[in-house]
Amino acid sequence: MKKSRIAAALLAIATMLSVGACGTNTNASQGSGGDQLLFAGDNGSPTFTRNFNPFSPSKRVGINFIYEPLQVVNAIDGKATPFLATGNKVADPKTLVYTIRDGVKWSDGQAFSADDVVFTFDMLKKNTSLDTLGVWQHIASLEANGSEVTFHLKDADVPAATIINQQVIVPKHIWQKQSDPVKWTNENPVGTGPYKLGAYTPNQYTLVKNESYWQADKVAAKTIVLPASNKQLDLVNKGYDWGYSFMTNVDKTWVGANKQHNHYWFPPGGTVSLFPNLTKAPYNNVNFRQGLSYAIDREKIAKDAEEGYVEGAPQTGLLLPNQKQWVNADIPDNGKIAQNESKALDYFAKAGYTKSGDKLVDASGKQLELNITVPNGYTDWLRGVQTLQSQLGKIGITVKLQQPQPAAYVQQQNNGDFDLIVSAFGGTGSPFQDYNNLLNSEFALPVGQSTSANFERYKNSKADDLLAQLKRTADEKEQKAIIDQLQQIVYDDAPVVTMFYGGLWGLFSDKNFTNWPSEDNPYATPATWTQNSLLIVTNIKKAK
Repeated sequence: MKKSRIAAALLAIATMLSVGACGTNTNASQGSGGDQLLFAGDNGSPTFTRNFNPFSPSKRVGINFIYEPLQVVNAIDGKATPFLATGNKVADPKTLVYTIRDGVKWSDGQAFSADDVVFTFDMLKKNTSLDTLGVWQHIASLEANGSEVTFHLKDADVPAATIINQQVIVPKHIWQKQSDPVKWTNENPVGTGPYKLGAYTPNQYTLVKNESYWQADKVAAKTIVLPASNKQLDLVNKGYDWGYSFMTNVDKTWVGANKQHNHYWFPPGGTVSLFPNLTKAPYNNVNFRQGLSYAIDREKIAKDAEEGYVEGAPQTGLLLPNQKQWVNADIPDNGKIAQNESKALDYFAKAGYTKSGDKLVDASGKQLELNITVPNGYTDWLRGVQTLQSQLGKIGITVKLQQPQPAAYVQQQNNGDFDLIVSAFGGTGSPFQDYNNLLNSEFALPVGQSTSANFERYKNSKADDLLAQLKRTADEKEQKAIIDQLQQIVYDDAPVVTMFYGGLWGLFSDKNFTNWPSEDNPYATPATWTQNSLLIVTNIKKAK
């Protein structure tokens, strides 16, 4: 994936995992009911801009109900559900063949075909800023033959299918007329998805069911209402069916408002961690990083940051239970590290820091002082770091917090302008993508040059070799063996010090619709801004 595209994706994950940034999106003049679904999807501003370009960073969230990809990837387990393609096969390690679904129509009545797929990918190649997934980092060429589209890859590349799967497809007969598809706002979108744009105002818009949709019988809600606002109380007071918001004491505020129907699901969506700048001492010393790892109480940090809704994160980098099938059984306690002051001090001593009275000092007697950067407004991350600050203080370390505004924070993170920075990784549903973004030395650019992943600038030839092997193999046993080794590297070398999981704050009401995703039925994430929304609206049922 292109570095800029990965940066945008990781920033979106980090933003939505943070309480202070996730906000809510609420303010409807009417409650839900009947065949109408009240959806807290578009958030962050009191009014909308009419932008339905699916490639635009400022696009409306409702676009996920209008356009479809070849397959929708469940970010919980990485499994793909066929949509515009009925599936794909690996002709050889460098060739993927997708069978394009017959009988699909665009919402303006014209037929969808494999030509639309080829056109979309070719348009991304010609307009690189539209290639938000970085598909052309994997593809050498493609062509259509009847209902099949063949992708020729640049190399043996098993993860490429996951990237190609997620590419939304647009109609050739409309987009080929656009002289500048990058700037086009596409105010009247034509898609293949379950919904079409209905009434639109700057304060609220609706999506209406596409009656000619190829699986219309699976779509229960005839109308989706998307208000513009960020008043959290509206979620409760105006009877939303589906929202996304961290709520203090959610059992009282959300569930308590309607104990019969309101429920929630907060699965882990990423690992919030301390990223050390590995180009600087003492952070480039593995003993120092292990000292930090054993000095902190992750469960207490998680409880204070997220009110106990999520757990402390294992040091392996896996999201559990989402990725439990990949757990390395040789690593104790599934990779969780308990606070251990004695071990922490032993590791710090190996790094040159010893206890002098109530202070941890270097060889010259100077107290260890850490500067930790956390973005302003990310209130949950700040609470967690304040707990960490207290824990490190108890063993004699002074911690100072830097809180730049989000834009400045991103620049500092990408440029390596920090000592320790709080950031997040993971949550793609693919162990390869998660570990590649964390460990691949391709991203370890010199400090001052902007990178988009591996912000700590980790370099390990063994990790690079393992990632290259993982990219090439489709054998699950081989994948498991490689992922076991990658976990061991993250556990032993601590390129980042994990803290807690960032949750996906899904709020649901089954008053009007049932069969929402849940811990017992995790067919999709509860996130409101991803393609997983297609899985949800084609799985929920009208309440009886």
